Amino acid sequence: MPIQFLEEQSLFLLETDNTAYAILLAPHGQLIHTYWGEKLPFPDDYPGQPHNVAHSSFGTWGNDLAAELPVPYNILELEPSIRLSFADGTRDLRLKYVKHSIEGENLTIDLKDEFYGLELQLGYRVFPDCDILTRRVSLINTGQESIRLDEVLSGNVLLPDDKGDYRFSHLSGAHMIEFQLDREPVQPGRKVIEGRHNYTGHNHNPFFALDLVESPATETSGEVWYGALAWSGNWKIVVEQVRSHRKRTRVGGGINDWDFEWELKAGETFETPELVIGYSAAGFGPVSRNLHRYQLEHILPSRFAQDLRPVLYNSWEAVLFDVTEAAQREIATKAAQLGVELFVVDDGWFGERHSDNAGLGDWTVNRQKFPDGLEPLIRHVNDLGMKFGIWVEPEMVNPDSDLYRAHPDWAYHYPNRQPTLARTQLILNLGRPDVQEYLFEALDRLLTDHNIAYIKWDYNRAIAEAGGTGIPTANRREHWVRHYQGLYGLVDRLRAKHPDVLFESCSGGGGRVDMGILAHYDQFWTSDNTDPLDRLPIQQGFGLAYPAKTMFSWVTDMNNNAAPYSLRYRFLSSFMGGLGVGANLHHFSEEQMREAAHWVAEYKRIRPIVQAGELYRLTPLEDHTEKKDSYAVGYVAKDKSQAVIIALDRKSHFWRNPRRLRLEGLEPETVYRLSGDIAEREPARLSGQALRTRGILPRLEGELAAALITLEKEG
Repeated sequence: MPIQFLEEQSLFLLETDNTAYAILLAPHGQLIHTYWGEKLPFPDDYPGQPHNVAHSSFGTWGNDLAAELPVPYNILELEPSIRLSFADGTRDLRLKYVKHSIEGENLTIDLKDEFYGLELQLGYRVFPDCDILTRRVSLINTGQESIRLDEVLSGNVLLPDDKGDYRFSHLSGAHMIEFQLDREPVQPGRKVIEGRHNYTGHNHNPFFALDLVESPATETSGEVWYGALAWSGNWKIVVEQVRSHRKRTRVGGGINDWDFEWELKAGETFETPELVIGYSAAGFGPVSRNLHRYQLEHILPSRFAQDLRPVLYNSWEAVLFDVTEAAQREIATKAAQLGVELFVVDDGWFGERHSDNAGLGDWTVNRQKFPDGLEPLIRHVNDLGMKFGIWVEPEMVNPDSDLYRAHPDWAYHYPNRQPTLARTQLILNLGRPDVQEYLFEALDRLLTDHNIAYIKWDYNRAIAEAGGTGIPTANRREHWVRHYQGLYGLVDRLRAKHPDVLFESCSGGGGRVDMGILAHYDQFWTSDNTDPLDRLPIQQGFGLAYPAKTMFSWVTDMNNNAAPYSLRYRFLSSFMGGLGVGANLHHFSEEQMREAAHWVAEYKRIRPIVQAGELYRLTPLEDHTEKKDSYAVGYVAKDKSQAVIIALDRKSHFWRNPRRLRLEGLEPETVYRLSGDIAEREPARLSGQALRTRGILPRLEGELAAALITLEKEG
């Protein structure tokens, strides 16, 4: 059983295939965290009541330092999971255990305040084969008066305090340099990473990992405690170290309390997003594979979860805002010659959209650009053997639009203030039911009237004025949450009515990548930076937390480094996820068109392994990526019958010894036949064990070389 309550020990035990998590129900009704780590053979192996040490009259007592749910009570030095205020001004919580229920892989623990009408439900769910468990908190107001919520985290987890100091790994960056791996030692105090601009953010991603300073984890060895928050709005993750009789390190995550306030009215419930956590005893490799498996099997919308993602062409770089039926027909014909499966019309097809200064909000076809509507173009695309997709940015509005002229109050704004434009646009208040209904009707009409198979849903600015009308004055700090309740609900309604439409999330590239949005969308646009060299560290960081099937990578004309990129290099850099092409095909020679068609066919050949297989990084995770000479990844089919290795060099030195690539995950005693870019005198047949121990040398010659090697099980 994945979840047990051990009566004699008063211990909740949650076990996956390889890990365990334990919570003690103390005699006074408090929940005490006692264990998170490797699964042990017997229930009696897990620790019970911790030794309670009172540090001093100025600090938190020992048991409170180990609280499963730290709340304001006694002297609390920790980041609380919950801060609130009752109607009479009381701002602490005195929680007692009421009951619990275990249903399969779900545990619910019910708590209540000893005086006020407030009940809490701590929800846990175990995913045994993913070595993952999730946590969430529900607050139920059973009283007669409203309760003001100031902070509600999804979970707050204690790490072992007897293993030494920890190192914190996280993903940071900016627009066009997303998902950069940063590492730093955990110090006394609090380290906060967060998003506070109404989207996940380019600067930080809600993923964390902690390993040990004295024995840092590698790809294949070492302990790692990790997690991610499934939320797209304002969020925060807090890593804190408190000194008592010894150092205690915790990590918590949830909705950001910055500018947040929620009125929990009588009879209402507030539920947090899920905090996803896991443990690996074998390094960072299993961290990624476990998170990927969890997302692919349990998070992605079910309609396309098992389907391979199509190779797409996006026409933006070829035409920019010069979108006409004739121009789109011409570029679509060229895209079909490459073997593309999905043709996408980007920005500029709607309203008075001739630049980014006007038209957002008016989701009707521009009849000057498409005199007969979109249908003739869609038929042309379909006749070429491709599906048709289209770009939208529904959460935004230009002041120069029919929508804004009719409903200026629908955009976020402050009274008596001129709203701040970014990209000449404003953000619509999706907490308003009338805004949600308008967008549903507009997008439903678009999808009903046209044979559209794909939506690229963009979000191209951060919020400035976080106010608005159409909601009660007292609740305006709730909009950070209500926006995403509205967005998630809107997309779910559209998907229910149009189940065969693939949805992609984009926000200036990778600005809205998280497990919350992934429950409603099928894939991500990873970055607006499509330079094939720049993309390598971006894709490394993305792959640490998110699966290849969801990471779209385009071959474009971008060249930030004035480098002599070959088409081989440009394509193989994009082979590491879902493949797209955005280059202006009008600039391709006939020879380049033939070569590009070859690479599209090659990608289709290996696509099942890349998108549905398991990722093995073959070069070390590094936070100082400018020092990294090469990137190499392997993908192994689930049945271990096939594998793919992709390797790309950044630079070459004559004195540098070539890196042998050692691939894990294969059957040790099975012989695999190798083909592709293998160095001279390397064997063409090797056992899985040999590929893991001695490895294989790819053929990488000169600057910006790229190699593709495929492995096939013999017999």
